Amino acid sequence: MIKDATSVEIDETIQKAHKAFLMYRNLGGKEKAQLLRKIADEIEALGNELISTASKESNLPEARLTGERGRTTGQLRLFASLVEEGSWVEASIDTAIPDRQPLPKPDIRKMLIPMGTIVVFGASNFPLAFSTAGGDTASALAAGCTVVVKAHPAHPETSNLVAQAIWNALEKCNLPREIFGHLHGKSADVGKNLVLHPLVKAVAFTGSFHGGKALFDLANQRKNPIPVFAEMGSINPVILLPDALKHRSESIATQFAGSITLGAGQFCTKPGILIGVENADLENFIAVLSQQITNTKPATMLYEGIAFNYDCQRRILSAQNGVKVEAEASTPADKGQGLPTLASVYATEFLKNPTLHEEVFGAFALIVKCKHQGEIQQVIQSLAGQLTATVIGEKEELLNSKDLVDALREVVGRIVFNGVPTGVEVCYSMQHGGVFPATTDSRFTSVGTGAIKRFVRPVAFQNFPDELLPSELQASNPLNIWRLVNGEWGKV
Repeated sequence: MIKDATSVEIDETIQKAHKAFLMYRNLGGKEKAQLLRKIADEIEALGNELISTASKESNLPEARLTGERGRTTGQLRLFASLVEEGSWVEASIDTAIPDRQPLPKPDIRKMLIPMGTIVVFGASNFPLAFSTAGGDTASALAAGCTVVVKAHPAHPETSNLVAQAIWNALEKCNLPREIFGHLHGKSADVGKNLVLHPLVKAVAFTGSFHGGKALFDLANQRKNPIPVFAEMGSINPVILLPDALKHRSESIATQFAGSITLGAGQFCTKPGILIGVENADLENFIAVLSQQITNTKPATMLYEGIAFNYDCQRRILSAQNGVKVEAEASTPADKGQGLPTLASVYATEFLKNPTLHEEVFGAFALIVKCKHQGEIQQVIQSLAGQLTATVIGEKEELLNSKDLVDALREVVGRIVFNGVPTGVEVCYSMQHGGVFPATTDSRFTSVGTGAIKRFVRPVAFQNFPDELLPSELQASNPLNIWRLVNGEWGKV
């Protein structure tokens, strides 16, 4: 039986992680890269035991989890390449001008350094890629931080397996086991004690708005407040432009039926509202999408609590004034399953009812019918922060819809053109974050190499002897990285 970590265990784990940080922060990029690659190797070495355990605990199919394992190991290796090359530290150098008048100019050199021990909360919907060795842990270790993970209570044994893989990798790299800590806890007190510990320097979280905001508030009540990088969900609006629906409404409907119901709708980037101008083409789109939803069988959700919450939320939204249920899956949902549902509402009702703006975590989507494109603009401007927005249209329509795109830029982190938002590529250019309440800090991403920037801070060294500077800032550039020297990029 998995037991909650006690306050004593939490303190001991963080104390050890902090002590390990004092060594780990000075590890070179090549050594950190070796560790990250070894963690990926050890996760793969778990074989089918990891996949079958994760499937049993999460109700996710093994094929999906096999892909997720590939994403997990892939992002570990991507961060390994990033830190091995080394330019990510943003080294910046302004050399001295001692005879400058009226005052001499000092020698100032700046770079990013790791913050300390990071607490990572495992996510329920991604037991591998956003959990124990997921993107938060990978980016924090890449930055030179030590990590303490609180396993998600929905998949504790999966988390244990991955934690052991990380410890095996640390041992094989001759590094202290305490660089990585692993704790369990269903009680809110475990999370509270982790966030409030004075040696914790930042928190990473993926989950509900309620959970993320609670951690954010706790962190800001500390004597020394710390950043909480919480990704808290989104309704991910989709703009359906008229010409696109006129020419390909059926294919668009089929595409979005798959995106809405993918993984029982348990993706933070699931399209939750679809906005279009009311006309015959939109009605045809709704008819095709409704048929697709009707034909989709209910899927078992991650655990019964999520299924219960989904059913409550979809019923609440479906019962709002002016909302029409367009379709439900024809097969009844069993216990623990989510019933795919499509509803519609006119923009006038949507604009005055905040409840309709809330995320429904599951296979539910709401069509918002507008009288004209100006009303679409009003709907966009009424939205809170989002992770993504999607524009479905012809190229000429997009060129003529600059105002819509500009409005979307103000509230989202990623804008998709003629695609679905549910695929989040792990790469250098990905932005997975958005304006509050999608995330607590829209300047950062939790996916892609940019995620490393959450766990570092800049430090400048003024008039330091060259031999006492970090290698990244020494005059000879021994690491041969890209640096900004007197305003010019180069490897000098």
